[in-house]
Amino acid sequence: MAALTKALTLVLVAGALLLQGAGTGWTAGPPPVVPKPADKCPVCGMFVAKYPDFLAQVIYTDGTYALFDGAKDLFKYLFALDTYAAGRNRADIASVYVTDYYSLSPVDGRTAWYVVGSDVFGPMGRELIPFAREAEAREFLQDHAGTGLLRFDTVTPAIIGTLD
Repeated sequence: MAALTKALTLVLVAGALLLQGAGTGWTAGPPPVVPKPADKCPVCGMFVAKYPDFLAQVIYTDGTYALFDGAKDLFKYLFALDTYAAGRNRADIASVYVTDYYSLSPVDGRTAWYVVGSDVFGPMGRELIPFAREAEAREFLQDHAGTGLLRFDTVTPAIIGTLD
């Protein structure tokens, strides 16, 4: 009976972990990449491996990728693909990842929550701070004097402009 109880407990714990991971926003596309020391942000030219806590990335359907030192530069890139990735368009993008501020894990950038206007700065100064979970984003917004909570589709060039 003890062995059965132990087995059932393990199954329940594994199931709970799977359900917890289901809400993290992972895409069905390619997984995130690990930056190499020579990888640079195409927007600002910074070496991104130095800033893993703010890493953002775009992975294309052909397996190539672009890495960024923060969500702010990711959005600048997406808003000006013709400038930073000539010949590419949004249909070429398989995955978008940002680093969750609390877990420091990559999460789907398209489903993440972004706090704007907080007192937390990234490698390039004022930054959008990403979260996988709304509750954590709202708590951070309150604790760090944020001015707004955004979703991927509500981030605009004008909002990004306020961060420079």
